[in-house]
Amino acid sequence: MDSMENLIRCIAIDDEPLALEVIRKFCDRIGGIELTVFSDPAAGLAAIREEKPAIVFLDIEMENINGLAIASQIPQECCFIFTTAYLDYAMKGFELDAVDYLHKPFAFDRFRTAFNKALRRLGEQSHRQAEQRRILVKQEYNTVSIPLDDIIYIEAMEGYVKIFRENEVCTVSRVILKNIGSQLPEPEFLRIHRSFIVARSKISSFNKKEVILRDGRRPPIGRLYSQEVTGKLGGV
Repeated sequence: MDSMENLIRCIAIDDEPLALEVIRKFCDRIGGIELTVFSDPAAGLAAIREEKPAIVFLDIEMENINGLAIASQIPQECCFIFTTAYLDYAMKGFELDAVDYLHKPFAFDRFRTAFNKALRRLGEQSHRQAEQRRILVKQEYNTVSIPLDDIIYIEAMEGYVKIFRENEVCTVSRVILKNIGSQLPEPEFLRIHRSFIVARSKISSFNKKEVILRDGRRPPIGRLYSQEVTGKLGGV
């Protein structure tokens, strides 16, 4: 992979150094993986919570702690694969929604199969998240699905709104601006005027009177919104 940003971030937790070394070697063989290993389960869990890796490799029988207890605390967006010498926990592991269960000692092909299963699940999660990042609006007799990332700004007119989108697309809907605004995540979209909502990611700069969008358009900042907008856009 060309960039660290494209690497798949993984964490492995196991109190046996040799087991961690096997996982490291297998990850190196697959390639494109940024792996961090922990022999201290508490430190590993803290790192998982902070870094939210894509995939976690987790031993079950470790000194002072059971890996099942760690699995129950892993963030929902992380996939995890159990790596253990004990088959007795297999059913419990799948109840916790483990992607797979690798019985030690496992071969590289079996490890790669589990890893690919995790990638498929991550792809499904990404697709669901993309589908959720949309708003639905009525345009005449049709329902239009608009990705949030596609929206540049929204302007309220008399009894309807214009949604200005990428590639010079404009969707017109008979709805009030307040109702559209309630569907938009507040950190990403900002009401700057009683008639305008803008996507923060599309803002190039601003002054006391207007915001300058990356496409050159300049929606005005309302007098009543000026102080709040200036405060929220201080880092733009």
